[in-house]
Amino acid sequence: MANRVELIFDFVSPNAYLIWWPLRDLLKRTGAELDVTPVFLGGMHKLTGNAPPMIRDADVKGKVEYSMLEMRRFIAKHQLSKYKLHPQFPFNSITLQRMCFAADQDGRAVQFVEGLLPAIWEEGIDITDPATLGAAVAAAGFDPQDLFARSQSDEVKQGLIANTDHAVARGAFGIPTMFVGPKGGETEMFFGKERLDQVEDELAKG
Repeated sequence: MANRVELIFDFVSPNAYLIWWPLRDLLKRTGAELDVTPVFLGGMHKLTGNAPPMIRDADVKGKVEYSMLEMRRFIAKHQLSKYKLHPQFPFNSITLQRMCFAADQDGRAVQFVEGLLPAIWEEGIDITDPATLGAAVAAAGFDPQDLFARSQSDEVKQGLIANTDHAVARGAFGIPTMFVGPKGGETEMFFGKERLDQVEDELAKG
């Protein structure tokens, strides 16, 4: 039974924010479960030869402009008017991702993501400032000193690398990637926020 969506996730991607709330709504409708797998998008790009769309498509006439049109349509459709491009974009997300991995070790990755996404993509907090980031982490219900300390451990650093390598080995090349299917069973991969209808169709097969 396709009763689970695994979201390959990195805070640095605007699309990771944009898909989050519509995906959560979809899961409420279907009763499916959500797992978040933190990866490092920069590492994924190196492994796959991919690049951010605005860089990758810069020389293709009209493509970046059309991508922005599609984003505006998606934002309007899903009423994501609070979204703002982060002033530090593209920022280095490695510390955030390691903290997310540490939260996932505690079974709380979904809570960590849901708590930090608005701070980053609606409020535009300065993620390079430890005090500001720590306050946002605390507001999400976590101990910022604990998560930061764990983010510096070899276990967490290597774990995030392993997550990234494994996601790429399974076919992922960007954010957001979703694997739909039973936990530990065969899954179907879907890439992009525009694939939510296909994800819902896959979940309905169960």
